[in-house]
Amino acid sequence: QVQLVESGGGSVQAGGSLRLSCVASGYTYSSYCMGWFRQAPGKEREGVAIIDSNGNTRYAESVKGRFTISKHNAQNTLFLEMNSLKPEDTAMYLCTAGTCGLARANVRYWGQGTQVTVSS
Repeated sequence: QVQLVESGGGSVQAGGSLRLSCVASGYTYSSYCMGWFRQAPGKEREGVAIIDSNGNTRYAESVKGRFTISKHNAQNTLFLEMNSLKPEDTAMYLCTAGTCGLARANVRYWGQGTQVTVSS
């Protein structure tokens, strides 16, 4: 059973920062491309960032230059450092594992999510 457990969400003011974490268990961590998706109320779930087994990364245009995805293989932990947050970043952020891409079709496993709220 694959499990992805997120933490680190919260409420911040615009311009602030947050760091999300995701601990993975139940499978060979390096087998999958890991990533973060988000879903805002009334909107579709969208890919934010992914990282492959070699550490190569890809970001959605809306977060480039502000968000950084990284991972600690020995601890099976994925991170998302979010800086210069904007109100439009408000969403539930979900940790994912699957093939490498920012489309929902790339995701094989989903975490439960952690809420990020950015106030203006």
